[in-house]
Amino acid sequence: MNASALISGVATAIASGAISVVDLTAPLGPDTPVLYLPPQFGKNTPRFKMHEISAYDGNGPWWAWGWMELGEHTGTHFDAPSHWISGKDRPDNTTDKLPPRDFVAPAVVIDCSRAVAEDPDFLLTAAGVRAWEAEHGEIEPGSWVLMRSDWHHRNTNAQAFLNADENGPHSPGPSVDCIEYLLSRGAIGFGSECVGTDAGGAAAFEPPFPAHALMLGQGKYGLASLCHLDKLPPKGALLLVAPLKIVGGTGSPVRVLALTPAG
Repeated sequence: MNASALISGVATAIASGAISVVDLTAPLGPDTPVLYLPPQFGKNTPRFKMHEISAYDGNGPWWAWGWMELGEHTGTHFDAPSHWISGKDRPDNTTDKLPPRDFVAPAVVIDCSRAVAEDPDFLLTAAGVRAWEAEHGEIEPGSWVLMRSDWHHRNTNAQAFLNADENGPHSPGPSVDCIEYLLSRGAIGFGSECVGTDAGGAAAFEPPFPAHALMLGQGKYGLASLCHLDKLPPKGALLLVAPLKIVGGTGSPVRVLALTPAG
C-alpha cells in the first residue's frame, strides 16, 4: 500500500469511527493549576487570564476576540530541550525550530494508577518499565512513554493537584534509572498527568529532576498535565503533539490528541 492510500485509509477509519480521536488535554482557564516555585527563585508563572478585546460591541460590532496571558508551561504543555539547562546548547532546541516529524509519534502507556492510589510519591523505575515490556513488548524507538497515574482527576482542584505540604509536593513520577532506561530505548519523550514531568520529590534526586535534566538534555521532550490516559491502550496509539511555533520558545501549551483503535 502506498503512502497516499495509507493516509486515505486513516482518514476513512476516523470518519467511520473505526479509529477514535481521544483528547488528552486539560481545559485551559483561570482555574488551571500552575506550578509555584520556592520564594528564592523569584518569578512564577501567572495564572491563565483571558482579556476581552471586543464582544459584538462598540469595540467590534461583528466579532468577539481576546488576548491571553499565560506562561509557556501552563496546563497541558510541551517541554522543549531549551527549557532545561542541560538542553540549552543543543541545536534547534526551541519550539520554532523542532522538526515537525517529531510532532507525530507512537505512544505507550504504562499504567501505575493502582500504585499511585496507594502512594502519591510512587516512582516508576526501570524495573517497572521492564516488567511492562515483558507483558506488552519492547518500547520501540521514537515512542512517547506516558505514565498513567489517573492524577488528572485532581485537576479541578489546585490544592489536590499540586498536593504540597510543609515537606514539599507529593506527586508520582519517574526515577533516575527509569529515564536512563527510556533513553536507552530511544524514547522521544516522557509524559505525565501531573503538573510537571518529574515526581514531586525529584529535587532531591541525583541528578535533580531527571525527566527534565536527562530527557531534555538528550534533545528529547516532555508532556505534562495530560488527561484521560485511561482511554488509551498500552500500545497502539498514535500521538499528535504540536507546540505553538513560538520564536525562542522553551515550551508551549498544547492540544494533545491520540488516534487509537475504537472499541
